Amino acid sequence: MSPRYDTILLTGAAGRLGTELRRALAPLCRRLRLGSRNGITDLGPNEESVAFDLADMEAVLAACEGVDAIVHYGGVPLEKPWQDILDSNIRGSYHIYEGARKHGVKRVVYASSVHAIGYHKLEDHIDTNAPHRPDGLYGLSKCFVEDLGRLYWDKFGIETVALRIFSSFPEPADRRHLWSWLSFEDCNRLTVAALTAPRVGFTLSFGISDNAVQPVDNRLAGHLGYVPQDNTEPYRAAVEAKFPTPDPKAPAVLHLGGFFVELGHPDDKK
Repeated sequence: MSPRYDTILLTGAAGRLGTELRRALAPLCRRLRLGSRNGITDLGPNEESVAFDLADMEAVLAACEGVDAIVHYGGVPLEKPWQDILDSNIRGSYHIYEGARKHGVKRVVYASSVHAIGYHKLEDHIDTNAPHRPDGLYGLSKCFVEDLGRLYWDKFGIETVALRIFSSFPEPADRRHLWSWLSFEDCNRLTVAALTAPRVGFTLSFGISDNAVQPVDNRLAGHLGYVPQDNTEPYRAAVEAKFPTPDPKAPAVLHLGGFFVELGHPDDKK
């Protein structure tokens, strides 16, 4: 099978998920351009490394030149001070979309987060039409970039799939992960589906595996063709034995965002 794309830019390529994505994306393109802050040396046969800071607009625009699709997993991955969020996640993502616009990139796959809708409750079983309810500055930055993607689709015709990733780790690490876990392999499957679906326009998709408890309704992203293959049942007994049953009335248990809803403002002095 011939590659679907000539060149894909992967930002955050040195991160936890970016490292896993490299092997899934390499077969889809003739050239996989790995974007990171410090550069990557262990390159595969069709990989190339480009080092840049997302806050540096000129560097980001240069990295986007000659690219057919962008998989944007870069940025601050947790709740951090406002200036860090502003520079990396908000300004940096604007630079990515400007790079796409200026260089004719037709599709962006963006790593959004459950924290864009973290104050919704599990019992509400929302779908992707539910309004934003961020649970912190990190989640707020994800809301901004989702809306940025919608704007660039409506105004400039650049397709976006925003993946609201829940908890993607090698295996479930606590009781919340029993419903929020997204395996690395399913994360790869979801990202590949977002790149290969025939038409996506602007699409929101939740990123979770095929766990027994499904706290959200992902039917509106069915056109992506994502079919998760993993679930948390093989880990359930060990996790439940290790962690006590939490208070069902605790905010971190009630809400999709987990403990993020209990965090204070990151700029407050400790």
